[in-house]
Amino acid sequence: MLLICVLFVGCSSWLPSAKRDTITTWSSYDEARTTFNTIVPYKTTVADLKQIGYDPFVTPNITLLTYIELLHRFLPNNSITKSDLDEGVQDCLAAKDACTAYELALKKSHEERFGNVLMDLFGFRRKTKVSGWEFNAFIILKGDLVVYKLSGGKPNIDELIDEKRPLGPLQDLGGDRLLRAAGL
Repeated sequence: MLLICVLFVGCSSWLPSAKRDTITTWSSYDEARTTFNTIVPYKTTVADLKQIGYDPFVTPNITLLTYIELLHRFLPNNSITKSDLDEGVQDCLAAKDACTAYELALKKSHEERFGNVLMDLFGFRRKTKVSGWEFNAFIILKGDLVVYKLSGGKPNIDELIDEKRPLGPLQDLGGDRLLRAAGL
């Protein structure tokens, strides 16, 4: 029995792992950013966007936003006025129904658990290493012309999640009610 426990403790490769990928044509943050940087407000057209992969009807995970949704995003309260916004955003909002936007949120991540297999298996301690990248793009169109663009994200995700649960599997049974009953 002791031999089996020793074997489990040393075999962290037996722990689960997860991979989360947004289906996309870009394989890295740099590739997505480089493509995005080719977009030029007041020059790039919808046809140009399609050529570089920004086609919401072909490329997965591009959200189409309406004029009303953009109003709520850019003018969430009375303290912000249209004159506070970028010129391209103002032009688009003035065009009303001719104003649309593309929102793209890409994420590639890999989660790998490591550490003591028995502690992980019984829920006392779980260590997870998360790596990957995220890229977000926002493109506003007035008719068939890009009038505004914005991007952001996380070029390099490197996280360590260390969950400790002193009661292990008992912690899930009754939550706070069980702890109060036990006087903890």
